[in-house]
Amino acid sequence: MRVFDSNWMAIASYLEHDDRVVLPVGSTEQHGYLSLGTDALLAERVSAEAAEPLGIPVLPVLPFGMAPYFTQYPGSMSLRMSTYLEVLRDLLDCLAGQGFRRIAVVNGHGGNAPVTGFIREWICQPRDEPVQVLFHSWYNAPQTAAAASRFDEDQYHGSWLENFPWTRVAGAEIPTGSAPVLSRALMNTLTPREMKELAPDGSLGGAYQRSDEDMQVVWDAGVAEVRELLEKGWRQS
Repeated sequence: MRVFDSNWMAIASYLEHDDRVVLPVGSTEQHGYLSLGTDALLAERVSAEAAEPLGIPVLPVLPFGMAPYFTQYPGSMSLRMSTYLEVLRDLLDCLAGQGFRRIAVVNGHGGNAPVTGFIREWICQPRDEPVQVLFHSWYNAPQTAAAASRFDEDQYHGSWLENFPWTRVAGAEIPTGSAPVLSRALMNTLTPREMKELAPDGSLGGAYQRSDEDMQVVWDAGVAEVRELLEKGWRQS
């Protein structure tokens, strides 16, 4: 259930019998012809669909992440790592203080991955009761990546892999061909200006689109994998 569809009394009642919660995190950044909110939209939606039959509350997505390399594309936002970690700390502290003991952070943006070290530090802090925090990047988790690899071994930013009906922008015509796949090693060395020059339309390579049937296969794998995590991914106390 989405937290925005509940009042605080409903969440308090939920905590009387369960202590799981989902915090989706994403980014607001260019995705070529797709929505600037792609990472946030996907993280929140995959969380909501996975958690719905389990009755686990899903917080609204944190829509800003760390994407300094895309800031030359208008509309792309980026938080400093120090800022992002403090925002995440505040959110985790709130949840733990309210009684949530199993927190799943479902991530939709590769640039957020460095927070795994912070999360490990956070859970090691002394508390009256231990709190588990799982960090799950849904888009490249094993089962989801395997489903995508059935169609194309090389999936990259702004390509078909993120081209779902709910990430498309009305009126935007998406090319039918492919863009050259750029070197991942090179991408990690570019300034924002160099990134914009090398990838003028924002795609970092590969086919721009696949059929909705193919995309549903990938999506179903992602939802199933998040649901399995929420059901079975916790350490038994």
